[in-house]
Amino acid sequence: MDERKLRILGAVVDEYVLTGEPVGSKAIAALSDIHVSPATIRNDMAVLEQLGLLEQPHTSAGRIPTFQGYQVYIEQCMHGSSLPPEEIERLDSLFPQDEVTEDLLIHSATTALAEITKCAAVAVNAMPQFSIISKVEVIPTGKRLYVILLITSAGSIKNKACRLEFDLNEEQLAYFTAFLTEHLKGVSLGDLSPDMVERLVTAMGTYMTVLSPLVQGLYELSRDMVRQELTVNGTRNLLTCGELETQEIVEFMENQDVIVPILNDTFNGIHVVFSEDTKGEDEAKPGFVIGNSSMIVGKYQKDGKDAGKLGIIGPMRLNYAKVIPYLEYFTEKITNLISEKENDNDG
Repeated sequence: MDERKLRILGAVVDEYVLTGEPVGSKAIAALSDIHVSPATIRNDMAVLEQLGLLEQPHTSAGRIPTFQGYQVYIEQCMHGSSLPPEEIERLDSLFPQDEVTEDLLIHSATTALAEITKCAAVAVNAMPQFSIISKVEVIPTGKRLYVILLITSAGSIKNKACRLEFDLNEEQLAYFTAFLTEHLKGVSLGDLSPDMVERLVTAMGTYMTVLSPLVQGLYELSRDMVRQELTVNGTRNLLTCGELETQEIVEFMENQDVIVPILNDTFNGIHVVFSEDTKGEDEAKPGFVIGNSSMIVGKYQKDGKDAGKLGIIGPMRLNYAKVIPYLEYFTEKITNLISEKENDNDG
């Protein structure tokens, strides 16, 4: 497309986002930065319609953008913008100032993002099944009660209490610790399968009966660690936007995990996914439950490594130029805070 058609496409999207009504050639011709006649604009809009970027709803003379039109608009027409310093200062004040956990930071970010954008805000931690087991400990805590401590290369630490039928002596504890170090150190969490657990139990020989509950507890702990945590805030905003089907929103609220495969798709920078663009994919990555919607997603990092995704779900008719700078701010803010927290702990 030439520059003029791109300008006209951008103008149609801007006007439609503003008014919610189909846009005609006269409305575009009246704009100060469009210097061609309504007849030329009508011809260009007809070409944009043939390209699948605009469509004419019903018998209206005006046109509205398709999801492909929004994609081209975001990639080629939308001018980058940044938040003013006073808005950044206001947003900074929304985050907890004291020592906080990463979970609390994510909750604060999604709550604020949902309130600001009047959309739903979502976050999911990075897929952890590639994390490597770096240490396993078994700690006696009471009569026949033991705590399994699992530490990964990503710095994740989880524990699980396990009750045995017998108390373990020092020899048995030492054996089990050495056994786990030999067989599990350096193994990824995703590789710790039921078959591997069965092989480990068999390999313990005479210790099998006494120690097998600990191996099973370790497996259950690893499953907990690879389960991604999804945070969703502001779904009620979707019910009030007026452009989405209420029943589809309710279905999403009851089955929020449907968006996790979409969030997990790899990308760089800010990425926009449209509900219509996900249709026809395989069952492992289902499309949006909510039609006529879009999801803007960015990633946050910890010390240069992907730590999770943060996103906004709203109607397709969304002011992307206004919303995207907020998502960029929050992903960068989370990245800085969790990286600083990690560095403070190291110090």
